[in-house]
Amino acid sequence: MRKDLEEFYNRKELLKDENRSESVKKRHKKGSRTARENIEDLCDKDSFDELGSLIVAGQSQRLSRDELIKKTPADGLIGGIGNVNSKVFEEKNSKCCIMSYDYMVLAGTQGGFNHKKTDRLISISKKGKLPIIFFVEGGGGRPGDVDFYSISSGGLDLPTWSEFSKLSGKVPRISIVSGNCFAGNAAIAGCSDVIIATKNSSIGMAGPSMIKEGGLGEYHASEIGPSKIQYENGVIDILVKDEKEAVEKAKQYLSYFQGNKTKWKVGNQNQLQNLIPENRKYAYDITKILNLVFDENSILELRGGFAKNMITALARIEGKPLGIIANSTKHLGGAIDGDASDKASRFMQLCNAFNFPIISFCDTPGFMVGPDHEKLALVRKTSRLFINGANLKTPIITIVLRKAYGLGAMAMAGGNFHQSYMTLSWQTGEFGPMGLEASVELGFKKELDNTSSETERKKLYDHLVSQAYEKGKAINAASKLEIDEVIDPKETRSRISNALHNYSDQKDEQNFIDSW
Repeated sequence: MRKDLEEFYNRKELLKDENRSESVKKRHKKGSRTARENIEDLCDKDSFDELGSLIVAGQSQRLSRDELIKKTPADGLIGGIGNVNSKVFEEKNSKCCIMSYDYMVLAGTQGGFNHKKTDRLISISKKGKLPIIFFVEGGGGRPGDVDFYSISSGGLDLPTWSEFSKLSGKVPRISIVSGNCFAGNAAIAGCSDVIIATKNSSIGMAGPSMIKEGGLGEYHASEIGPSKIQYENGVIDILVKDEKEAVEKAKQYLSYFQGNKTKWKVGNQNQLQNLIPENRKYAYDITKILNLVFDENSILELRGGFAKNMITALARIEGKPLGIIANSTKHLGGAIDGDASDKASRFMQLCNAFNFPIISFCDTPGFMVGPDHEKLALVRKTSRLFINGANLKTPIITIVLRKAYGLGAMAMAGGNFHQSYMTLSWQTGEFGPMGLEASVELGFKKELDNTSSETERKKLYDHLVSQAYEKGKAINAASKLEIDEVIDPKETRSRISNALHNYSDQKDEQNFIDSW
C-alpha cells in the first residue's frame, strides 16, 4: 500500500471504539452505549457515510497534535449521512443526516470545530431535505478550546441554533437524549420537533457547574431536569427505557414521514359498537377505540406524560400516515385546560407542516373553567386551538364519540363543525352550547327555584335534563346539518379512509413548528 493511503487508514483506525477500550468499558458499566454503537444500530447496515471525521479539538496550545488525535477524535461529534428504514421505504426516502455527540470525548461538550461540523451537516440537510436525527447527550459549550479565543470573545455569532431552527417544518428533526444533556446540547433538543429520552436522562439549560457558579446552589446532575419531571411537564415527547428502545422509537417516528406502508392489519371493527358505556356519565379508555380504528401497532403517542386529558399521536390507516387528537374522559372528564390546548395546538402545527391529515375524536364537556385555570393564561392558551385550527392546510376530520359541548367541542373540530373537512358522530353523540346539566341549571334557574321541595326540584331537573338530551342527540343534530352524518361506530375507519381519498394536497412550505 502506498504511504499516503496507509497514513489515511492508520488515522481512520484511531476513530474506532476498539482503540478506546477503557472509555468504552466505562460507558458499558453505566449501562450506556457509545455514540458509534447507537449510530450503527440506527442506520441500515453499511449505509453510514461519515463526514468531518478527521477534525480534533481546538486545543493545540494545550495539547500536542498526537494527543489531540488520540484524546479528541472527531472533536466529540460523529456525523454523516445514512439510511434508516430502507427495507420498508424507498432508499431516496430513507436518507438521513445523523449526528451524535460523543460523551467519551470531553463529556460530549460542544467545541469550536464540532460546531463547525454541526453547521456544515445542517447545511447539507437543508440542501438535500434530509431528516436530522441527533443524539445530544453532553454538557454544553466547551470553554477549554483556547485556539478560538483569538477570533471570538464568546462564540455568540455561531449560527448552529438559528440554522437548525430554520429547518423547522421543512424536515423532521429528532433529538435523542440519554444521560446528561445541558446548556447548548439541551437547546438543540428544545429546538427539535420531538425529544426521545431515556429514563436515566437529565435535561436542563445549565449543568451543575454553571448553576453553582451562578450562586444558585449545589446540585447533582440527576437533580436537574430529571426525566420523570420533564416527561410530566411535556418537555419529553417519548420516554423510553434505554438507548436501544430510543433508537427503535426514532425509527418508528421517522417512518411516518417516509411514506405509506403497503402492508397493514386491522382489528374487528364490530367491537367498536360496545366501547362507549351506555351510561353517559361513565368514563372509558379512548386508547381501545383508537387501537381498533387505526392499523394495528401503528399508533405512536407523543407527550403521553403531559396533559393526559388530551391524546396526541401519529398513526396509519391503510398504511397512510396521519395525526390523532383525542379527548380522554379518564382525566378531567375530557375537559380541555391550558396544557391540553398547548399540547394539541403544537401537534396541529406538526401535522400541518408535514401534511398529515388530523383525525379528531371529540368527547368533551368544553373548556375547563374557574379562577385557578384563569391564573394559568387559559384565555390565550385555549385560543391557540382556534388560531391553529383555522389556518390548517391539511384536512381535519372530526368524529364525535359522545359529548360535544360549547367552545371546547368547536375547537376540537378546527374552530367549528363546518370548519372540519368532515364531521361525523357516533349514535352516542350529544350536542349543546354547554353541558346539559349546566344549561338546565342556568336556563331554568327560576323554575327550579320555585319548586316546593327538594324532591320536586330533582324531579323537574331530571325531566329538563332528559329533554335537553333528547334535543341534543346526534340524530337531531344531524337532522339540522350541524354535523354531516351519524354513523355506526364500525364505519369509522372506512369513512375516514374514503374521505381522505377525495382530499387534494394543499401543502404550504412556509409552516414552522413552535418549540412548545
